[in-house]
Parts: sequence; structure tokens; C-alpha cells
Amino acid sequence: MGDGQTSRRYRKQRLEFRGQGQDNNEPCWLCGMDIDYTLAWPDEQAWELDHLYPRSTHPQHAEDPANFRHSHKLCNNRRSNRMPDADLGEPSEQWFT
Repeated sequence: MGDGQTSRRYRKQRLEFRGQGQDNNEPCWLCGMDIDYTLAWPDEQAWELDHLYPRSTHPQHAEDPANFRHSHKLCNNRRSNRMPDADLGEPSEQWFT
């Protein structure tokens, strides 16, 4: 597979995934905010390909499109190789008295 980040297959998948995100105006999967797909690296609000299962811990999924996520560069960098926190929201009832 190579290093996954620089293979021809990976570059093609990345480009296609970005185009789909731009066409569908996909938000950042981490913060939920809109992504300005016209911004370029190194802008922190630029689009960046993130992986649900990070390449560093799950290299076998590096080129799996089901593992791809749209994110802001800043959000992806903050997450690093940790799984994101689950935001379950506010409980609908008061469970503890």
C-alpha cells in the first residue's frame, strides 16, 4: 500500500472526496460548522481530509473512503489521533435528584 498519504490512488481519492464535499457543502464533521472550500493551506479554516480512524493508529484504513471525513485543518489538528468526544446533548429528563 505504501505510506497511504502519497500514493497515486490516495491522491485521487482525496481529490474526489474534496470535490464531493464542496459540491454538497459538507460541514466539518468535528465542529459542525461550514467549511470554506476556497481557502487554501495553511489557513486553519481550510478543508482538510480527516480520517475517523487515524492513519497513525490504523494504517490499514488510510485509503478506505469509508474512513474519510471532511474537516477544518484546525479541527483535525486539535483532534490529532484521538477519537472525538461524543456530544450527547442535554438529558431530556432530570435523572438524578
